[in-house]
Amino acid sequence: MHIETTKKFDKQFKKLPAKLQKDFARRIELFIDELNHSLLHTHKLSGTLKGLWSFNVTADIRVIFDDSYEDVLILVAIGSHSELYG
Repeated sequence: MHIETTKKFDKQFKKLPAKLQKDFARRIELFIDELNHSLLHTHKLSGTLKGLWSFNVTADIRVIFDDSYEDVLILVAIGSHSELYG
């Protein structure tokens, strides 16, 4: 699987504290190994984000991703629940 990021994701990621960036690095490895690991709470999104998915980095930090392309995972956005869905 090849992972790509959007400019929006890159910009949001750079603003995260170093600890959250490290947490993300651990979670993306877990995600690659086991997409539906219970710690990730991977789920489909609805409403304006229909067609996209989300997984947890921490209790409040989420990653929104698009897996609709064969062998390519696009990381769309990262941030707190309220930033992404509020």
